[in-house]
Amino acid sequence: MAQVQLLYVDGSVEKVDKESDAALQALRQTTALLTAAALHQQFDGIRLGDNQATDDGFFIDSDKDEIQVSADELEAIATIVKAFGKNKAKVEFESADLADAKALYPNDKFQQELFEDHAENGKVALFKVGDFTTIASGAVLNYVDVVKNFELLSVAGAYWKGMSSNDMLQRIYGTVFFKKDDLEADLVRRQEAKERDHRVIGNDLDLFFVDPKVGAGLPYWMPNGATIRRTIERYIIDKEVSNGYNHVYTPILMNLNEYKTSGHWQHYREDMFPPMDMGDGELLELRPMNCPSHIQVYKHHIRSYRELPLRIAELGMMHRYEKSGALSGLQRVREMTLNDGHTFVTPDQIEEEFKSILDLMINVYHDFDINDYTFRLSYRDPKNTDKYFDDDEMWNNAQTMLKQAMDDMNLNYVEAEGEAAFYGPKLDVQTKTALGNEETLSTIQLDFMLPKQFDLHYVGEDGKDHRPIMIHRGVISTMERFTAYLTEMYKGAFPTWLAPKQVQIIPVREDTHAEYADQVRNELAAVGIRATVDHRNEKMGYKIRESQTHKVPYTLVVGDSEVENEAVSVRKYGEQEQVSKSKADFTSEIIADLATYSREK
Repeated sequence: MAQVQLLYVDGSVEKVDKESDAALQALRQTTALLTAAALHQQFDGIRLGDNQATDDGFFIDSDKDEIQVSADELEAIATIVKAFGKNKAKVEFESADLADAKALYPNDKFQQELFEDHAENGKVALFKVGDFTTIASGAVLNYVDVVKNFELLSVAGAYWKGMSSNDMLQRIYGTVFFKKDDLEADLVRRQEAKERDHRVIGNDLDLFFVDPKVGAGLPYWMPNGATIRRTIERYIIDKEVSNGYNHVYTPILMNLNEYKTSGHWQHYREDMFPPMDMGDGELLELRPMNCPSHIQVYKHHIRSYRELPLRIAELGMMHRYEKSGALSGLQRVREMTLNDGHTFVTPDQIEEEFKSILDLMINVYHDFDINDYTFRLSYRDPKNTDKYFDDDEMWNNAQTMLKQAMDDMNLNYVEAEGEAAFYGPKLDVQTKTALGNEETLSTIQLDFMLPKQFDLHYVGEDGKDHRPIMIHRGVISTMERFTAYLTEMYKGAFPTWLAPKQVQIIPVREDTHAEYADQVRNELAAVGIRATVDHRNEKMGYKIRESQTHKVPYTLVVGDSEVENEAVSVRKYGEQEQVSKSKADFTSEIIADLATYSREK
């Protein structure tokens, strides 16, 4: 097998298989380094931030006094990168004094800061290619002649070090492979991902927006997006109520002491917003989790074993401090509303309740036509137990119970050590985003810790106090993340029951058919159909095309024949054929469509 030579950040070299993950990661880092060198060569006075390999390619950050690097200039930059390979350039390692390293770029505050951040004992590890020298942040290829099959993809803004209080830099994204076929396949995948990107679709269909000037990571739901969200919320509340859940509303603020009791402050502080000092000694915290709130609901009454399992659910708004660089559309936000639920059970109810929750999840997935998912049992890391609640017996019992329940249900799963919550093991339902990244869609977590921390009890059949077990579960994640997931899964062509606009009615002539079009709309609205009439002074063909572009499930055209026969001309999204139907038949058809969640019978 062919090999390549890696140059590490300590100056050592090693030959590795060209097909290995280490080789690909080094190729990405090398291409990032060469692109930074190309920018240094192409633009006098440019300031350069990070250049890094990622799991999906690489990026380079830069800043200029005048206009930033544009997408139109990427081809010229790529030509310089290719020239390094053609000229058989070599990456060399240097160890320099910090003062000497900083002297290389006296006017580049970003390189200066990188040198300071990476200095050890007054020394900085550097990589040099051509006349460009920068920090050694990851292994690279010693020889760059293999950097051929790459693409500089796009430019975007990125805060220095991912902090909104820092300068906004220009980030160039790229991808690279050893083989041309692999690059071409990756570009096809990226194009597909772009077509599914919920941020792009969200803009095209006017679903939501996020404006960093008024709050990074705080989405505004436009009427179309709000309609989708409201439909999902009504669906899941009705589904949970029918499954025995008691829905509640609880405040988004809570006394900080409660999060200290729960352990969130000790284990989760970096992801929480700073407490608000009310001036009288009280500290209030924006909640990052809903579990302490539902515990308060449980504690409000003395509970009997006859009430258990007690199921409490809420669409609970939470706030988490995500770094600016990690924020992304609806998938990574700072304010989110979680489809949250907590069940309080006796020990002998654990397995049955676990199975009941899992059955609910699978049923919900079916209604949303979600089929591509896997199960992951997440355990604590036995080699690093310090970050978990200290109770070995609890962990062993809880992990055994989850595993036994999955085996009893004959479900396939993988086991993942180190992925558990700090208070207990969990079952994660994993799915993939449009970009191919794996994320958790749903979760069920056993918790023996919080009932103990909050001193929860129920009166048993023997008249004595007993400790309940708490089961955390989220069926469809947050409204934000789930809407993003569905948007990408459906490519914006939402099934009729979820579509923000279900029917678009187009009169052939406004002067003679508008009244009938309004009549059809009113009759559909009376039975709960989201229908609108396009009264704009535009040609009919344009209106039909725009209805298709906006992915409206049903477009109805009404003219003389439809008025005379109490009919509509129906065109489904994605189809060319128009079919004439009576109003009654069409109404029956769309009602059946909604009743089956737009699934084929």
